[in-house]
Amino acid sequence: MARSKEFDENAVLHKAMQLFWEQGYEKTSMNDLVEHMGIHRRSLYDTFSDKHTLFLKALDRYGEIMSTNLERGIKHSETATQAIRFIFKYTIDETDDAPNGCMFVNAAVELAARDTDADVKATKGFAKEEQLLVDIIHWGRQNGEFSSDFEAEVLAESLHNAILGLRVMVRTSISKEKLYRIADLSMKVLEK
Repeated sequence: MARSKEFDENAVLHKAMQLFWEQGYEKTSMNDLVEHMGIHRRSLYDTFSDKHTLFLKALDRYGEIMSTNLERGIKHSETATQAIRFIFKYTIDETDDAPNGCMFVNAAVELAARDTDADVKATKGFAKEEQLLVDIIHWGRQNGEFSSDFEAEVLAESLHNAILGLRVMVRTSISKEKLYRIADLSMKVLEK
């Protein structure tokens, strides 16, 4: 008879996600994971198969959390400008007891060149974020907030590139004032 799990799979996956996010894939050992997740090594293997599979599931979990947090903030925005500002603010000020930066960026930098699965996960995450920006840009154009000088997709690519740069910089000691100046200037491409 199979034993029932003595832990919440989502809770331990969340712990693994935070550890991978903070330390990266290579630096995180199986011992680190077992200790941080608070489960036995055998349970980790039985539930998640191996470190790589656990990492990919952690990337999925990260994507779900990001989508939920961004969509929640955007839903409370009265204008498209507020929605874009929320995304920049979330990028710069994100706390939620989470590491600074972006797990997709970290995975892309560390693994994408040699790990197809990590590359696919990061690339899909980036594409989803860009599409969110495209949708906000269309909303802003319908409300007369944003210029139509460039294709919405091109503007979204540019804004997303600035956001990804900020996600790297936020992990450093660079001041938030500087990060907000970058965000403000990046938004100028939207002006009429």
